[in-house]
Amino acid sequence: MRIVFMGTPDFAVAALEALHEAGHQIAGVYTRMDTPKNRGMKLLPPPVKVKALEYGIPVFQPKNLRGEDTQRQLRELEPEVIVVAAYGRLLPQAVLDIPRYGCLNIHASLLPKYRGASPINACILHGETEAGVTIMQMDAGLDTGDMLLPVRTEILPDESCGSLHDRLAVLGGQAIVKALDLLEKGALHGQPQPEGGATYAPMIQTADCKIDFTRSAREVSCAIRAYDPAPGAFSTLGGDKMKLFAASPEQDEGGCGMPGTILKADKKGIVVACGRGAVRIGMVQGAGGKKMPADAFFRGHAALLSEIFR
Repeated sequence: MRIVFMGTPDFAVAALEALHEAGHQIAGVYTRMDTPKNRGMKLLPPPVKVKALEYGIPVFQPKNLRGEDTQRQLRELEPEVIVVAAYGRLLPQAVLDIPRYGCLNIHASLLPKYRGASPINACILHGETEAGVTIMQMDAGLDTGDMLLPVRTEILPDESCGSLHDRLAVLGGQAIVKALDLLEKGALHGQPQPEGGATYAPMIQTADCKIDFTRSAREVSCAIRAYDPAPGAFSTLGGDKMKLFAASPEQDEGGCGMPGTILKADKKGIVVACGRGAVRIGMVQGAGGKKMPADAFFRGHAALLSEIFR
C-alpha cells in the first residue's frame, strides 16, 4: 500500500522498519523537529528521521499539521493510509480525512486502558500482568477511535519499562503489517471502545517519579520500574537526589525500621524498608554521577548506608 508514516521516537522506528521490510510504498515520513540535546545543545534528529533517511524516504518536519500548505503537501503524496506511531501531535480532522482508508495508530496499550502519552509506564506503575498494542482507527479524540487489532503479551516478573517498551515496539511493527494485510483484503473491522474501563496515562511530570517508601514494597518496586530507564525514579539520600533502578520486592525481608531505611547492602544491591515489606534496588545514580550497580556506589559512599531515603 502507499503509506505516509508519522512517528518520532525509538518506539516508532520498529514500525517503520517493519513496513519497509514488508514492501509497502512509504511516500513520506512526518516527524517532530530536530531538538537540542546533551551538554553542547547540538540539534539532533529524531530516531524516525534517521531511519527514514537511511531508507531514502522523504522526511517532513512541520511545526504542526494545521497549515494549508502542510495539508496540501500531504494530499500531494496521495497516501492510501496514514500510519501513526508515537508522533506526538494530534491530527486535525482535515488530515484524518485525506487517506482513502483513514489514519491507523499503533497505541502501546490494550485499549480502552491507558489512553494518552505514557501507556507503557502506566502498565508497569499499576502492576498490570498483561500489556500489548492496539491498532486503532484514529478519530478527532485522544486515542478514542475504533479498535482494529489488539495484540497481547505477558508482562514479565520485575520487568522494567525499558524492556517492555522494546518488546511492544516490535509487536507494534508486526501488528501494523498484519493490519494492513487485512485491510487490503477487506477483512479489517473496527470495534468501538467501551467507555467502561477507559483510563488515561498523562505525560509524566518530575513529581510523579518521586518515590514514597511509606507505600508497600510491591508498589515501590512498580514505581521504580515504571520510570526505568527514563526519566528515572528518585529519592533523596543524605540531602542529595539519587535515581533508583532495577527494583524488586525482597522476599526474605519482612520489613523493619522506618520506611526508607537501608536494611542491608550486598553484591546484588541494597534492601530498603517500605511501609509494608522491603524492596531491593540493584542500580543507582548519584547526583552528578553515572548510573552504576548499587553495591559499587555504596562501597565508595559507605557513610550513606546509615542515612534514610526521604
